[in-house]
Amino acid sequence: MSTVGLTMAQALVRYLDAQYVEIDGEERKFVTGVMGIFGHGNVTGIGEALERGRGSLDFIQGKSEQGMAHAAAAYAKQSGRLAIYACTSSIGPGALNMVTAAATATVNRIPLLLLPGDIFADRQPDPVLQQLEHPMDYTVSANDAFKPVSRYWDRITRPEQLMSAMAQAMRVLTDPADTGAVTIALPQDVQAEAYDYPEAFFRKRVHSIDRRPPSSSALARAAKLIADKKRPVIVAGGGVHYALATETLRKFAEQFGIPVTETQAGKSVLPWNHPLNLGAVGVTGTLAANRTAAEADLVIAVGTRLSDFTTASKTAFANPEAELLCVNVAAFDAHKLDGTALVADAKLALEGLAGLLTQQGYRADYDSAALSARKAEWNAEVDALYALEREDGLTQTRALGVINEFIGEDDVIVCAAGSLPGDLHRLWRPGKPQTYHMEYGFSCMGYEISGAFGAKLARTEGEVYALVGDGSFLMLHSELVTSLQERRKINVLLFDNHGFQCIHNLQRGHGSDGFGNEFRYKEAGVLGGDPLPIDFRALAASLGCAAFAAHDADSLRAALEQAAASDRSTLVHMQVLPGTNTDGYESWWRVDGAAVSVSPKVTAAHEANAKIRGQARPI
Repeated sequence: MSTVGLTMAQALVRYLDAQYVEIDGEERKFVTGVMGIFGHGNVTGIGEALERGRGSLDFIQGKSEQGMAHAAAAYAKQSGRLAIYACTSSIGPGALNMVTAAATATVNRIPLLLLPGDIFADRQPDPVLQQLEHPMDYTVSANDAFKPVSRYWDRITRPEQLMSAMAQAMRVLTDPADTGAVTIALPQDVQAEAYDYPEAFFRKRVHSIDRRPPSSSALARAAKLIADKKRPVIVAGGGVHYALATETLRKFAEQFGIPVTETQAGKSVLPWNHPLNLGAVGVTGTLAANRTAAEADLVIAVGTRLSDFTTASKTAFANPEAELLCVNVAAFDAHKLDGTALVADAKLALEGLAGLLTQQGYRADYDSAALSARKAEWNAEVDALYALEREDGLTQTRALGVINEFIGEDDVIVCAAGSLPGDLHRLWRPGKPQTYHMEYGFSCMGYEISGAFGAKLARTEGEVYALVGDGSFLMLHSELVTSLQERRKINVLLFDNHGFQCIHNLQRGHGSDGFGNEFRYKEAGVLGGDPLPIDFRALAASLGCAAFAAHDADSLRAALEQAAASDRSTLVHMQVLPGTNTDGYESWWRVDGAAVSVSPKVTAAHEANAKIRGQARPI
């Protein structure tokens, strides 16, 4: 057996450069590169390996460990989970800064490879700078914090352990059902240790992403369930995109006359104007989708986690005779809400169901004219919200209307948190799949700009726009600088409503007068003074961006045109009126208020909330 002497870090880099994936006979490189911020714990180990022998791997210098890890996750999401960037950090705080991003990736089922530096395995010196000491367990380091938010976790304490660890890491990263964050902790001394690795470890590896076929018995049960129902509705999730099944879903819906609703991750599986696309469902759903879901006698959930926003905290599917058919490649998700499970790849499952239902001559019993009327009614509502003008300023829905009309069909929007996800889920009109990039599994504030940069790395056609509130912008905008450094233009559309207005609205909806959520000067012990005059345009310009401002529809159009013409990353600062987002549409989200309060408004809200809770599905 031939061997080659390399440090553990050098072997890791060489191994990553040789990883490929294949699906449906199409092969592509899996690990595109590494994002990193160097410090003690990785600069002389993996840093040296990347400097001297990274092969074809790209290297991107992050500005915030959390931000670069979000960017890596967004790159994987926009790539359909078929390509990744790994992320390397120093020990201690540098590593821990990636924990939030790890959780975000795992919740959303996105492959993310994290390579945090770790303390000395030989414990000399001890303790080292930034070491977290646990007096009851000296094997614990800060990197143990990644365990609950990782789908696979390992620590390399001997260089030869790398070989088995990376085999397991790649298993998880390329598994459609089991993917998420993978954390490989790298002690700084072990990174630099040499070992004679077998040459075979570095051969090109092609990881086949095999489509998981449904069992014949499960398929038969599912087909019978559908055939026995008259008014099914499809809830399309992100798994439809990842299974490359958007066209299959369209044909299935058209053939059997079944209306389609979309989760945040599933949005854009059909063009917004497709006759059977009723749009968003659940808490942030359209009136057309929510009414249809409430009346349905069968919910066909395809590739969705069935989160509380999708199910309106288990109240969305209100028909007492309604049953669930859960089509999912992950058994964990397929068995939720007491549904009938069809554990399979979404594309193969829909094709198999279509074959059996065709044999039975099945067709859903919908009045197509009634569905069209319901969809037309919602389209009129969106038109009205997009055109909503007020003399005192720019409404959020008017701004979205201008943006939606302006951007091209190949452009991608990225969002994650605040009131914007609700408005975008309800109102946004995408024409092509994967042009709507929403991180709503974790709804992580600060993902938006990093996510836009990651999406731009994966997207060669069209512009990428980050839609972000001022609260999320202030939390994390560091990778805006990275986009400039990498010459990967992104456009930041900043909706400035002076605070955390989404939660401010939620707070007041449960009886509060408003407390601690607006960006105002403190007066008499509370945040009740004038709004903070933050010049976001000047801030972006100081970083090197082309920056513009807008206060009404006309100035917004002009700013968008200037941004589109720019050759570098841009920011458009919009002053929007607080509270001009959408809400309601016959849906509910469970947020429990105080059962006892000195405020009658709070207790009244609690009682109203408890009444609706009683209508939720028990399982």
